[in-house]
Amino acid sequence: MSKTSLFENFEPTSEKQWKQRIQFELQGKDFNDTLVWKSLDGIDVKPFYHSNSFSKSPKIEYNSSEWKIGDTVFVNSVEKSNLHALNLIENGIETLYFIIPKELKSLESLLVNIDLSIITIYFETLFISDDFTRILQQYSHNKNSIFYILNDPIRQLSKSGNWFENIKSDIKNLNKILVSGNNLKGVISVDLGLFQNAGSSIIQQLAYTLSQANEYLNLLDLKLIKSIVFKVSVGSNYFFEISKLQALRLLWQSLTKEYGVSINCHIITQPTRRNKTIYDYNTNMMRTTTECMSAILGSSDTIINSAYDSLYHKNNEFGDRLSRNQLLILKNESYFDVVSNPTEGVYFIESLTNSLAQKALNLFKNIEKEGGYLKLLKKGVIQQKIKSHAIQEQLSYDEGSEGLLGTHFQQNFDEIMKNQLELYPFLKQKVRKTILEPIIPKRIAEELEIKRLNNE
Repeated sequence: MSKTSLFENFEPTSEKQWKQRIQFELQGKDFNDTLVWKSLDGIDVKPFYHSNSFSKSPKIEYNSSEWKIGDTVFVNSVEKSNLHALNLIENGIETLYFIIPKELKSLESLLVNIDLSIITIYFETLFISDDFTRILQQYSHNKNSIFYILNDPIRQLSKSGNWFENIKSDIKNLNKILVSGNNLKGVISVDLGLFQNAGSSIIQQLAYTLSQANEYLNLLDLKLIKSIVFKVSVGSNYFFEISKLQALRLLWQSLTKEYGVSINCHIITQPTRRNKTIYDYNTNMMRTTTECMSAILGSSDTIINSAYDSLYHKNNEFGDRLSRNQLLILKNESYFDVVSNPTEGVYFIESLTNSLAQKALNLFKNIEKEGGYLKLLKKGVIQQKIKSHAIQEQLSYDEGSEGLLGTHFQQNFDEIMKNQLELYPFLKQKVRKTILEPIIPKRIAEELEIKRLNNE
């Protein structure tokens, strides 16, 4: 059989020729006004992309086929949490994400019967402790396990307005943890999701995350940092979210290269809460499905899905099973674990990745010129920039240029939710003394939902 290309008899078509043909079909209408739209991030999205319309970016090192299905376990009772974890593993979970509210004296009861040779474990602690790290270190060494402990005192400051103790003590503890946890896969994390859920633009999310990570690179012993875990929230802007994750890896490669070090970028991804709704709640499953797809194609290492009813229901087997099955179907039936880099050669995504990375890099440089993330956070500049974009985004939904299905349009006014609320789904305000204004997550649909509930 001939190996002659099927297209050898066709002349290649340049970007200019495509544009000329489109301009002819528009019959006098302006190309840019008619077909080019500008995102809230200030990026022009064109109707088509050509190989010569952008410069190739450096190759991003990742393998989309190796992503793992994860789930979260909040550790109130050690014994109950262990049983819950075993049930999750039995039903297809590949990584466990334990949230630890207080220090544990031992891990035996929490991890009993878990095969640590194949199950990766993340520990997010609501405290910072060298002693707990030593426990993890010893246990990991004895069991040959894959452990990450997610320490992020700057996130604690950003979200709560206070350090765990103070900057001097927290950074001192973090440096000690780097030593005592040197056999763990990673001991430091940075939370991009906080910015996303508060209403930041994608460019802000990337720049603030990079700037926060840069604070750690300046404050800690570089020689001891093997990996940083980035916690990412993804929204429903499908292609932009794919590109956001790839841009994050690209930016991290660039930053660590400047320091002359090689530090692994490990990404845990969850769907955002910002676009989720309590009315027409089944649409949340459609949102989380596309968001998980973006997370996979974007280069996530672990993906933790959210139940469709997690806003207003306590954890329940039905909701948890559906969210878990979404990922199982994507992996085992939709072949999302087969191709190593399915977006390579997709001109739109590559162009978008380059644009997001460049704009985020420019913003990052401006932040560093102004003194860095911590200085601008203390001044309230970061908070104000996020608020400004969040208001702009909220207006686009309230005025109808954007919209959430079942909430802003196609509403079912016969739907009654007042008696369904097991959890309070709205922003809670708690007065407390802080050293700076915290970054506060808020859902887009909150005000509209409150009005509807009051009218039921």
